[in-house]
Amino acid sequence: MTIMQLKYIIAIDEECSMRKAADKLYVSQPGLSSAVRDLENEIGIQIFERVHNGVVTTAAGASFIAYARGAVEEFEKIEGRYLNTQNVRPSFSVSMQHYTVAVNAFIDTVKEYDLPEYQYFVRETQTGEVIEDVKTLRSEVGVIALSDFNKNTFLKIFADASLDFHELFSRNTYVYLKKDHPLADREELSLDELQDYPCMVFDQGDNTSFYYREEALATYDYKKVISTNERATSVELMLGLNGYAVGTAMLDDSLNISEIKVVKLKEDESLTFGYLTRKGAVLSEMGQTFVTKLEAYKEK
Repeated sequence: MTIMQLKYIIAIDEECSMRKAADKLYVSQPGLSSAVRDLENEIGIQIFERVHNGVVTTAAGASFIAYARGAVEEFEKIEGRYLNTQNVRPSFSVSMQHYTVAVNAFIDTVKEYDLPEYQYFVRETQTGEVIEDVKTLRSEVGVIALSDFNKNTFLKIFADASLDFHELFSRNTYVYLKKDHPLADREELSLDELQDYPCMVFDQGDNTSFYYREEALATYDYKKVISTNERATSVELMLGLNGYAVGTAMLDDSLNISEIKVVKLKEDESLTFGYLTRKGAVLSEMGQTFVTKLEAYKEK
């Protein structure tokens, strides 16, 4: 079985005619018929039934062609990536938890290269997905923050997944509030004082364990919790409902910072920021630049 044979049967299925498929493929009709016959003999099923005005795909043939299409599509991706190098656009992929520091580092990286063509991917997603993306090489780098509570657990998870965690910097814990929030004038707040207001956290999908929470102080018994999966939504809900969020005071103008007050939290649990790579992997030039941009936020 060859890729060419798979391409032949796909064309025949689309044209419903050996002659039309042969013309489309620039091959002789006898040669096409012979290739299909050889394939049918090899896999032991009849793919096409010959009729007076062309061919009809059999039920077994239709099932086989569905798989053939997937195989040809994947082959063409490999061809495009590794053989047609003159037409390949530069590509880079990053997965991250919901932290603006990672987005800003990515922006800085793209601006530095300023390429005329490229294809980049930014996946702001759940903790488990960040880990899985790097493990499966869907992303070259994964940006993640670990709390004092979950750090040791995740270091073991990373090791089991053949991932390296590269620590960058740590930040203390703060609370974000609307500027006219009833408690916004305080210099320091405790979570107990915030219990009557909704706390915004990021949804972790099927990973309901406290260990997968992005926020510090994950085990605290919050009375009111609203889970979201998008930063802008979380901020809008916080502003509209007099809610709050626990974070590291690393915000930027894109998140209505002018409307938010940052207050020191009495409960002390730091977050350690870092990035994941596959064990033993060598970062691409762009990947290394992205990491350098991340490291720059250590002093901010």
